[in-house]
Order: sequence, then C-alpha cells, then structure tokens
Amino acid sequence: MKKFLNISMREIRFIRLCLLIMLLGVSVSLKAATELGNLTTEYKKDPIGIDVTVPRFSWKLLSDVRDQEQTAYQILVASSPELLTPQKADLWNSQKVGSSQSVLVDYAGSSLKSRQRGWWMVRAWDKNGKATKWSKPALFEMGFLQPSDWQANWIKPAVAFEEYSHPAPYFRKEFNLNKPIKSARLYSTSRGLYEFFINGERVGDQYFTPGYTSYEKRLQYQVYDITPLLKGGVNATGAIVGNGWYRAFRPNNTPLMQHQDLELFAQLEVEFADGSRLIIPTDDSWKTTTGPLLKSEMYDGEIYDARQELTGWNQPGYDDAKWGKTQITQTKKNNLVGVIAEPVRKIEELKPIEIIYTPAGDTVLDMGQNMVGWCRLRVKAPKGTTIKLRHSEILDQEGNFYTANLRTADQEIIYTTRGGGEWETFEPKFSFQGFRYVAVSGYPAEVTNDLITGVVIHSDLDFVGAFSCNNELINQLQQNIVWSQRGNFLDIPSDCPQRDERLGWTADIHAFAPTAFYNMNSAAFLTKWLKDLAADQHEDGRVPNVIPDEPYNKINIGATGWADAATIVPWSIYTHYGDKQVLEDQYASMKGWVEYMRREAKTSEDRLYRPKTFQFNDWLAFTSTFPNYQGATTDTDFLAAVFYYHSTAILAKSAALLGKEQDAATYASLQKQIKESFTREFLSQNGRLSPNTQTAYVLALSFDLVPEELKASAAQRLANDVNKFGHITTGFLGVADISHVLTRYGHVAEAYKLLYRQKYPSWLYPVTKGATTIWERWDAIKPDGSFQTEKGNSFNHYAYGAVGDWLYKAVAGINPSPAEPGYKKIIFKPHPYGEMNDVKASHESLYGTIVSEWKMENGKFKWHVTVPPNTRAEVFVPASQQGLLINGKAAKATLLDEENALPYQFIRTEVGAGKYVFESSLTL
Repeated sequence: MKKFLNISMREIRFIRLCLLIMLLGVSVSLKAATELGNLTTEYKKDPIGIDVTVPRFSWKLLSDVRDQEQTAYQILVASSPELLTPQKADLWNSQKVGSSQSVLVDYAGSSLKSRQRGWWMVRAWDKNGKATKWSKPALFEMGFLQPSDWQANWIKPAVAFEEYSHPAPYFRKEFNLNKPIKSARLYSTSRGLYEFFINGERVGDQYFTPGYTSYEKRLQYQVYDITPLLKGGVNATGAIVGNGWYRAFRPNNTPLMQHQDLELFAQLEVEFADGSRLIIPTDDSWKTTTGPLLKSEMYDGEIYDARQELTGWNQPGYDDAKWGKTQITQTKKNNLVGVIAEPVRKIEELKPIEIIYTPAGDTVLDMGQNMVGWCRLRVKAPKGTTIKLRHSEILDQEGNFYTANLRTADQEIIYTTRGGGEWETFEPKFSFQGFRYVAVSGYPAEVTNDLITGVVIHSDLDFVGAFSCNNELINQLQQNIVWSQRGNFLDIPSDCPQRDERLGWTADIHAFAPTAFYNMNSAAFLTKWLKDLAADQHEDGRVPNVIPDEPYNKINIGATGWADAATIVPWSIYTHYGDKQVLEDQYASMKGWVEYMRREAKTSEDRLYRPKTFQFNDWLAFTSTFPNYQGATTDTDFLAAVFYYHSTAILAKSAALLGKEQDAATYASLQKQIKESFTREFLSQNGRLSPNTQTAYVLALSFDLVPEELKASAAQRLANDVNKFGHITTGFLGVADISHVLTRYGHVAEAYKLLYRQKYPSWLYPVTKGATTIWERWDAIKPDGSFQTEKGNSFNHYAYGAVGDWLYKAVAGINPSPAEPGYKKIIFKPHPYGEMNDVKASHESLYGTIVSEWKMENGKFKWHVTVPPNTRAEVFVPASQQGLLINGKAAKATLLDEENALPYQFIRTEVGAGKYVFESSLTL
C-alpha cells in the first residue's frame, strides 16, 4: 500500500488513461460484435400448435459493423434443451451451410411428429468468415398431424336450439389428477366462438377463437399450455360458446354461414412426471346449461343478465346436478387445421375524452378515436338495473347520435346488474363494435368518464412501420390509415367493422396489402386468408367476392378486379417478404382464376376476357352532377382486359420462379397475346386510352400494357387529367397506383397535388372533417355537412388508405427490390417536392430496421439512411447538380441523365449495411 501511495500523480494519470482506453476498447468491441436475435418460426416467436411439417426459421444479424453480412449459418434443432448442442442435436444439425439466407430457412431434419417440441438455435459466419456465438434458444411445438390424434368428440346440448337467437351454452367437466404433472395442453375449437376456463381461470389471452375461416373446409383449432392452471386432485374445466361469425345473422335473419347448432370440441392432455399421459376429451360425460349470456350476436351485440350468473361454475366442487346432458354429434373432424396467423388480442385501452348531451337528449361518451373493440362497463346500481350501450362512428349535423349507416346492425350491449352494493365490471365476450361514440341509457347515477373504458382489439400483428413529415394533416392521414388497418384486421381483412357486413372483400385487400405490410407484419395474417380463398374458390376457377365466402353473396362471383386478389395478394406477399412458399401454396388457385378467364376469352372475337355478369368496376369512383362530366366510369371490358393481363403476368412470373418452365412459357405467350389485343382495342396511336379516365391510364401504365414508345404520352394524359380536374377521380381499383404512376413518369408535382388537396375529393378532406380513420367514400360527409347514402357509408374502410404505400415508397423512398425481394436488397429513392421538406420513416423488415430520414434546407438535401445487416442497398439521391457527400466525404458517383418531368435528377450509388448521411445540392 505504501508503494502505491508513493506513485506520482503523472503515473496515476497514465494508469487512468490506460484504463479508459481499455474500457473504450471493450465498449467498441461489444458494440461491434455480431450477434443473432429475433428468432422466429413461421413468422412467430415460439409458436405452439403449428401443423406445417417443414417449418421455416428466420433470424436477424445484430451488428453495427459496416457492410456486415452473413456468409454461412448452422442450425441445431433438438427434442429437449439438454440435447441442443452440436454433438447431441437429435432432430437436425444443418452443419455449416454457405449461404446469406437468414429469412425463412426450411427445416431439413428428421420427420416431425404430432406434439413434437423442437428447441432450436443458430449461429452465423460474418463477412470475414468469423463465427458468431450461438443464439439464445427458440422453441416451436407441433399440433396434431394425423386425424387419429383426436380422441375428442363434437358435443352440443341435448336440447334443440331456437332457430335464430338463444342463450350461449355453458359446458363443464371435472377430472382428477393424482400424479405429479410435467406438462399439459388444451387442444380446442368450436362451431361458434369459445372461451375456455380451467379451475376458474380463463385459458389464454386470445379472443374470437377459433377465428373466421371457410368453416366446412378449414376450421382452426388452438393449442394452449395449461400446465400452470392445473393442480393435484380435482380440477374443473369449462367453456362458453357464442354465435360469432359461424352463426351470425345478416338482414332478414339470413344466416351468414348457414349454420345452426353451436358445438364444442376439445382435448385436454396431461403428461405426468412418470411419462404416462391422461386425455380428457369432450364427450357425453360433459354437462351443459345456459347462464347470464342471453344473446351474443356478431352484428347486434350482447345481452347479459348478471342476476343469472353461475358463481363457481368453472371451478371444482360446483353443484351441477341440475345441468343438462350433452350429446355427441357426427360433425366431421377432417377439416381441422392448425393456426397460421396471430390471434386477436386486447391491444390498447382508451378513456372517453368528453361527455356530450345531444339535442335529442342522449348522453354520449366520445372516445376521441374511431376504434374497434368494446367497452368495459363499471357500474354500481340496484339489482335488476338494465343499462344499454349503443355505439356509433359519428354524430349527425345537429350533433345527435347517428346509426343509420349501420343498416340492420344494432351494435349494442345490454347489461342487467346483479346488485348488492358492490361495483360490477362487465366486458362482452363474443361481439365487437366499430365506434367512436357511446350512448348510455338506463344508468341511474351520473354518467362520468369512468363509466366505460374502450378496449381496442385486433389481430396481434407486430407494428413495423412509422411515417411522419412536416405536414400535420398528412401525419393524421397516416394515423388514420393505421387505425383503419387495426380495426379491419380482426382475423380477416374486412371491409368495415361496424355495419351488418364486416366481410373479407377481395378488391379492398389487394389494393391495400402493400400499405398494410409497411405498417404491420401481415404475412401470416394474409397467408391464412389466402388459404380460405383457395378453399372457397369454385371448381371452374372463379373466386367469390368475399373471403370467407357466405351464402347471401352467391351472385356476381368472380368479379373483375375482385377475383384477381387470387394472384395479386400472393405476389404482394412474395415481393415484401421474399416468401416463395406462398406462391407455391397458392399456385393452383392463381392458375385456376387465370384459366377461367382464358376459357371465357376464347368465346370473344379478339380473345380478350369480357365478363357477361354484373361487375363492380372501379367501385366508388368519383361521380358528379355536372352535365358535361357525370363521373369517372371506366368501361367493364377495359377493366377485364387489364386485370386479365395483370393476373396472367403474375402467374407467368410465379411459374418461372417455381421452376414450372412449361407454364412460364405458356403464360408469357398468353400475356403477349393479351397485350397485343388490348393495344388494338383500347389504345390509340397517340397514347389515348378508351375509356379516357384516370383509372384507365393508371392501370394500363402500372400493369405495363402501354408500349414503350407511348408510355410518356399516356402518362402526360393522366397528368393533364389531374390538372384539369384538380383532384383524384379513381375508385377502389385505381387508388393504389395513381400516385406511383404519376411519380414513376416524372409527374411528381401532380402526385403531390393530389396528396395536399384538402377539398373534396381528396385524402385530406376527411382529415379536415375530423376523421380518425379512412372513409369508404370520398364524400362520406358531403361538403354541406350532410351524409352520403346510409346504404353504404362506412367511416372505417381502409381501401382509400392505399396511398400509404406511396408515402413509404416514393416520399420516404423505402422500396423492396423486385430482383431480391423481402428487402434483401433495398432501393432507396425519395421524391422531395414543394412544401414537403422534412420526412422521417422506418420499417422493420425481416432483416432489421430500415430508416430513411431526409430534410431540405437552403438548397441542400440531407438524408440519413440505415441499411440493416445482411442486406445491401441501391441508393438514388435527389440532386440538381453533380456532387455527393457520404458521411461528410466526397463520393465518386454520377448524376443520372434520365428523361422525365422531374425538376431534378438522381445520383446513384450502392452501399452495404450501415448508417449513412447523404448530402447533395437540390433546388426545387
């Protein structure tokens, strides 16, 4: 110690400096080290109950090293954590595989069995050939792969149900566990919606199970880990089954799915510590009754009488002597499938922002946001007090509660209190509402903001995108797009969440899908929906207009621009996620639709597809009472021709990717033939289309139907039309691509004109009217304050929100490369113009976070870009003259000389993974 005390101050400072350098070195080393994380199986983290026999693994490289990439990987899969080593992995050891693939890597190990659990981990070799540490383990668990795995029976109450409405049936059974428990699973589904309970606890956090599918062909079952809910001795399980989509009734009591009886199907499996197994299936030993849930309708809402509650009904020891018997039905089991997509969950809670007393005398709570979900009611009132909650999206011109646009959907909750002087809390179980405003009646005390809490629900998809700019109206537009996606991505991509419809309309989602992918990871969600599309597709290849299909809509099957979702949505998934499997899985469906059009086209003289049935055409395109221009009607035969071509082109590309050489050649030839016939029929020699509408030019140019020498002329005509009217005139079929086409051909001024317009019709017009979601119609609220027709006037309808794709791609400049989809290669190409001078956007791809943030100031364009590890980017920097700085240093790059109407050019360069600052001179 004395020796240390004799060290000079100079020596002490030197020691401190050395220690600081060492610490900095450790810090830099830790930051620079490449690790692997975000392990997923089939897009999910630690999924349970999958029935994909060749699951796919994905992971992300986590590194700040410039140009970092994966050059090889090794995957281990084992049947237990203890075996997860290179020496012991008993399911798969891939060994070192020279590949940069880190997304959707196929499992190639031993055949997987029902109930199989697989623990897996991965390591990679970086750009220098150095191996990373092994990742943390991830898990997947198989569901049932064989029909013989099921010992359960379909059961229902042994009494006849009323034809249209009835109380929800309750089911229960007790069982004894007399040995130490190792693990336990519940495999369950229903005809209707269900909630399960074990020993009084709700099983899982999922809602609206088993989901909405093509029930007769694909009925999903769920798998739950119920180990923590069980105990030694007597246990009790219970379930409630509500109508849901399965037994929903549309106008005039027309059943949505033509189903009647509600049934339960479940299998509890308990594995004991000694290796033995106990199976408790649904059978006629279960008992049933009805209780307080008197009505549960998807469209109308719920009626709940708390006085009829069955206290302790789902716990051991409950006296069920007066409960009725169940009966086993002969309902089929061969349509049961595992879950693909993320479940519906509670996501967020909102409190009312205002109490409104309307001129008509209603007491209304304003949630401040058009939302989808339900209200949690908290009340204290005398026994037998009946409280009603009615839900609406909007107030009318006079400020009164407005529900006419719901058509026949009541969308109301009726709750009768149990009393007793205690606070009572109630939430609906099997219905959801689309609403901003809640009218309260029957509550005897003063209505306060604490009476209800808004519970936001939707499919629990990861939020993966963000966009903002220096214009607050556009920022609100982006929020409206996201909220409409949230409200309509509730197990299916629906058109609207409030009126007596709520269906999976095909045209809406193929227009919106690219936008949806930027906001939320929707790959598994739409993959599940596509399987229902294939299941409901007719043998002749026609595709129903809504998926899942339902009886009331049997007319007009296979509408142009609607049925084409069969080709467009799989291709969109492939482009955004690089998922080639979806093309393989949907190929027969895609081909079926094209072949239907091909057969029909043979009956026409010019071999173009000319449908003979009713068509929706460019749904809700601009209409006007002006005598010389009564609307933007795009001819049916024209639309049929362009979508026939587009679907054929997608099919040809898909066939080539999948190695189907003969089909690729066949459909490439057909594609060429359609284009030639289209040119003769609809295109003049000076680039004029007939019909001469915005949608016609948008689709012909977007789908590449216009010959190269006429593209500029056709694009100019589109720009002229925008300038002539000063606004957009497209409907659902043209809205997704109009801004892209204008931008692609240099007419960025017109694209921004459409974006910035605040008068009807425009994207910002609803924002100026206070909208918090996207409207179904450009003028859902007319300029004079009145409403559009109540026959179809949703205030939460995502189709027109398809402009969000352009905000990310063209304004922020984040694009997947067609040549290397899924953002393996990123194309950065922003298009600044006019007032837009400060943009921030990000997207969490399957490889990592992509960032594009640019700012215009004093003739300088400054752009922050992040390229995630294991990807590379092609970067187009807007510039008015030669000269580019990258991270403050002059870079060798050439100003491109492109012929277009843009007020600037681009400097092109390529970069690897890393963070960059690009600077150029730019005068607009």
